Amino acid sequence: MIVEPIEKYGLTISNSKKKPLFSKIGVVGAGKEGRTIINMAATAGMEVVFLDESQERNNFVMRELNKVMQQKISSWGLTSAEKKIIMNRITPTLVYEDFAGCDMVIECTRYSESGRRSTPLRKNIFKKLEEVLDTDAIIATNGSTVIISELAAELEHKDRCVSLYFPVSHPDARILEISSGMYTSEEVYHKMEIFAKLIKYKPHRINESNGNVTLRMLVTMLNEACQMLLERVSSMESIEETFTIIYGQRFGIFRLADIVGIERLVTLMEAMFNDFGEKHYKPNPLLWKLYRSNQLGVRTGKGFYVYDENGEPVSTNKTMFN
Repeated sequence: MIVEPIEKYGLTISNSKKKPLFSKIGVVGAGKEGRTIINMAATAGMEVVFLDESQERNNFVMRELNKVMQQKISSWGLTSAEKKIIMNRITPTLVYEDFAGCDMVIECTRYSESGRRSTPLRKNIFKKLEEVLDTDAIIATNGSTVIISELAAELEHKDRCVSLYFPVSHPDARILEISSGMYTSEEVYHKMEIFAKLIKYKPHRINESNGNVTLRMLVTMLNEACQMLLERVSSMESIEETFTIIYGQRFGIFRLADIVGIERLVTLMEAMFNDFGEKHYKPNPLLWKLYRSNQLGVRTGKGFYVYDENGEPVSTNKTMFN
């Protein structure tokens, strides 16, 4: 459902100067996850300002957003008029000053080729945001690792910082994991529950833990599936069918790993192994083999599967056992 803000069309002028919560948000970094957030927020009726590293990059992001909405028109999920309304709510920028007036800004910098995101870079982004935002504006990060307390530690208003994680497996995975740090206030957490409902996600409260809930479960199952594959307990196709048919999952466990990204999973698993010391978090040798050969999943065109230019699997990756 497309939401159209109606405040400006009112016939009377309200005496209250208080604007609706989350009428305007910002996004720093417009990779795949950032674009998903931009799309969802604009579709829910919010004004969205996003910042990326260059004008060329901003132009690319706008084209990608336009492409996604055009696909919705083709599938009768959107009309041309609705698409125009949504696109008009999205504003690219190259300067942090344009985030002034936002109710919340989400840091969503892209992962490096190694699957890591720079903590010093993200701390610097938080500091820049604090300089331009109102004191009650929320500063959030989109991530699944224990970092929000570290990112907030050097800010003056630490209580406004929170961590979000949007599952990336498929569009209907509409759960938003909200992780409060050591400084996050209850007021900010409850505001994030409101935000989740505005974008039609179900909020889940998560205490700071590397991997949150979704990825801690995923990597444990993935490690076991890889071990069964190495031991030749069953074929890759049979393991995938067991996961989808017996347990009712949309994707097989190996396909899901390719969607999330092998590089992200391996680096996350290493961090979890270092934090918890549990062997079931240590990446299986098969994952290391894919990681070291840069066969990282959908993004690189090859992981557990081989993919076409549209990101659709065409065959299993036979080179894994060479």
